[in-house]
Order: sequence, then structure tokens, then C-alpha cells
Amino acid sequence: MPASLTDGQLNSHKQQLGAALEKADLDLVSILINADIAVGDIAHLLETTPHKHRLTLWDFVAEALQGEVLTHLNEDIQQSFLARMSAEEIVETTHDIDNDDLADLLQQMPEGRSSRVLQLLAPEERSQVEGLLAYPEDTAGGLMTTDMVTVRGDVTVAAVLRYLRKISLPDALDRLWVTNRQFHYQGSLALTVLLTAKPSSLVSDIMNTDIKGIRAGEDEEQVARLFERQDLVSAPVINDDGIVIGRITIDDVVDVISDSAAHNMMSMAGLDEENDTYSPIVKSSQDRAVWLGINMATAFIAALVMSQFEASIAQIVALAVLSPVVASMGGIAGSQTLTLMIRGMATGHIGQSNLTWLVLRELGVGLINGSLWAIVIGVITFFWYHQVSLSLVIAAAILVNICIAVLSGTVLPFFLKAANIDPALSGSVILTTLTDVFGFLTFLGLATLFLL
Repeated sequence: MPASLTDGQLNSHKQQLGAALEKADLDLVSILINADIAVGDIAHLLETTPHKHRLTLWDFVAEALQGEVLTHLNEDIQQSFLARMSAEEIVETTHDIDNDDLADLLQQMPEGRSSRVLQLLAPEERSQVEGLLAYPEDTAGGLMTTDMVTVRGDVTVAAVLRYLRKISLPDALDRLWVTNRQFHYQGSLALTVLLTAKPSSLVSDIMNTDIKGIRAGEDEEQVARLFERQDLVSAPVINDDGIVIGRITIDDVVDVISDSAAHNMMSMAGLDEENDTYSPIVKSSQDRAVWLGINMATAFIAALVMSQFEASIAQIVALAVLSPVVASMGGIAGSQTLTLMIRGMATGHIGQSNLTWLVLRELGVGLINGSLWAIVIGVITFFWYHQVSLSLVIAAAILVNICIAVLSGTVLPFFLKAANIDPALSGSVILTTLTDVFGFLTFLGLATLFLL
């Protein structure tokens, strides 16, 4: 198996490939893309190649590697390549990949096309893939592979070793799953234990019962947290009857963790983590236009609040100058809290059980920081405009808005999650609107009451 390139080697390879593509030196392109490098590196090269060259590059990837390369690409690029293939070509290209990877590819295709691909598969393979497709892709059932080894607890180590020599072992095998005659999960048997045990020992006497079966419907992020807490390399997946139906391996969990981190980061900008960085200009514009429109609407809400105080702003120009300071301080304070809450919810550290404590804690943080920066900004305002009353008004507005911001950042993710809305996707926009509206309302309202 080819070794993965280091970051330096990969960057050098990328530069050479880019130069060859620009010069249309197709012979060199063929040599570079088919060099002795890992499929993950080939996928990386494809993902970091501009759209206009990507299809050319794909045509040079060896047919024997295309299926594995597809499994390492993000969904947008996967579908752009698969869309150019007939159902027969898809079956031929993917015949060497694991069934769980094939199921993932099929879930991204239009239903009619995926059905045609399924019809072309061998009966046994089709049955396995259809079993995997029965589970949503973001569950344990969607993550698992059916490529596993099960043994009974009432057999000897010698019998298990003879059995393993006769069968084709799956990749990344570290444990065998122990079941009874009805395939109900009983425990696991590490290969290291198996190889060092006495041949006459019964499997049931040396198996481990600490690793519990994961229900097929379990959310993938719960699965990732379980692997993290228990330092698992693999885990069995069971159905509602406790029967072992597959296994999840650490490489799939790493993908979940990576995707989750990318999702949280990209969603805050209204983007999909599967978006292609090198997609065409028009498509990228379409992807971003909707979120810009949403932000425009929320900006007009804040502007509408300010418009209610036009008379006050006209009489005291300093209000127009200082209003963005109040809104900005609230926005930053709220964003800090919102980010912490979303991360805590994603890692399972934050839930309804500790919400009250968190609200009180964040309110305390808001009062301390709000008081500190209210004093600082109040002093700056006094030296700027030499008006004690204006300094006191902006200081009060800063304190109030920061407290509102941290409270909003604390409870907003829970409200959104209860409404089945992704907090990472819409939380920042709603929070910005709240801090702008309350910031302007508080500052301009207090100014109208006490300065005019």
C-alpha cells in the first residue's frame, strides 16, 4: 500500500501538478497523479485543483483506484464525478470499495439512479447495501459496516483460530464479536487476547464485556463521544433485539468528528461543510446569496429600531457615532457565549440539567465584564465629548447590552435545538440581531429619556 505524503511532499506534488495542468503537459499530469501515493492524497489533490482542471485530472486517475478515491472526496465533488457515469460505470468503479462506503455514495444520488445501481449489484452485495441504506447516514447504522467476524462463546480458542485461517479477514480488525447461537451480542474478544490464550480456553472465559453494543439508531455524534470516552478502536452495532448487525471502526468516527467541526465552523457563515472550495463562480455566488439576504433582512430590523430615534440623533450627533460601539460590544460578548454553548452541546458537556447554573454563571460573567468595559467606555466618552450625562448613559447601555447578550447566547441554542433548528447555522444571525436591536434600543432610549 502506498505511503501517505508528508505535508511538504504533498505541497510540492501539488505545485508540480498545477504547473503541468497550466502548461497542458498531459504526460506529466498522468505521471504525477499515478505516482505511488495514497488514495487519500490523490483525493486531496483533486479537491485542491480548480474546477476547470479537475475533470481532466480525474480522467487520469487509474480506474482501479477511482472507487477508493471517491470515498475520500467531499459530497459535492463526488456527485460531480458520479453524474458523468452511467449506472453500469458506477458499479464497475465502486466494486472494490466497502459496502458502507457504497451505501454512503448511493444516499447522495437521486433515488431513481441509486435504484438502478442497486439492481446491477450481485444479490448478496445488494442485500447488504440495502440493509445499510435502511438507516439514516447520521446514525450508528449509517456509519457501520457489515464486514465483521463473530464467534460463539461456547467454543475454544483453538476452534476460533482454525476458523480465522479459513476466512477472509476484514480490514482494521482488532476484535471479534462474541454472540450466542441466535447472534445476540455477549461481548468482545481482542485479537491480542486470542493469540496469547491457551488453545483449550473457552471464548466465554476470556472475552471482555466492557464494550457494550451500540443501538443502530444512535446519533453519530453520540457514537463519537462514546469512542472518545472509552478510547475505542471499534464497537459492535446491534438492532433492537440485541442482534449484532455490524461494527463501527475508528476511521469512520474520525470522519464524524472532522465533519462536525467543519459543520460548526462553516454553518456560522451560512455555508455547507461539503461546499467545494474550488467550485465555479456562479455556484459559489448562489450558495452565499441566500445567507447575505438573511443578514440584510436582520440589518434592516436594527435600522428600523434606530429610525425610531431620528429626532434624538438629529439633536445629539454623538449618539450616531457611539451607537455602533454599544452594539459591537454586545455582539462580541454574545458570540463568545454562543460559541462556548454550541461547543459544549456538541461535546455533550452541556444540557438541560445544567442550564440554570450556566445562566447564572454567564450572568455573573456579563456583570463583571459589562461593568469593567462600561467604566472604560464611559471614561473615553467623557474625554471625547466632555459630557458626564452622555458618559453615564453609554456606560449603562454597555452594561445592559452585554448582560442581555450573554444571556441570549446561553439560552438561544436550547430554544433553537428544541425547534429542530441547527444552532450553529442560525444562532449567530439571530444573536447579532438581538444585540443590535437591544443595544440601539437601550442606548438611544436612555439618551432620549435623560439627555433631551
